Amino acid sequence: MNLPDRIYESITLLSEEGNALYDDSAFEGAISKWSQALNLLPTPQASWEAFTWLSASIGDAFFQLTQYPKSLENLKDALNGPDGLDNSFIHYRIGQCQLLLGFDEEAITSLLKAYMLDGDAVFKADPDGEVYLQKLKAQHLIDG
Repeated sequence: MNLPDRIYESITLLSEEGNALYDDSAFEGAISKWSQALNLLPTPQASWEAFTWLSASIGDAFFQLTQYPKSLENLKDALNGPDGLDNSFIHYRIGQCQLLLGFDEEAITSLLKAYMLDGDAVFKADPDGEVYLQKLKAQHLIDG
């Protein structure tokens, strides 16, 4: 099922504006644009592909702002959208948030899910990724 053209165009425009703001480290502005786009989705919102990437993007921006509870909330929402459970980045960011919030056991589970979905690629793409890989290695969950 496709979004109506008018809604699709509005979501695309807001998403692009949000991406540009994110790239300029204007994370609050990006969150605002992506939230506006999310609010345009017909109900049930979680049934649309855009729900997954908008929620994940909002969660990522909150992560950049070190607002980990809000990041975690939005990233967990993203899991409920199409292909959310199969997205290694979402699990990776969730694991990071959980670890930073002191939820160590849950963090290990989320980081392991990210690793199982995509190997070490998502970890290698992050300058801090080796820290999180070491958490899995220390638990003897992956080789290394």
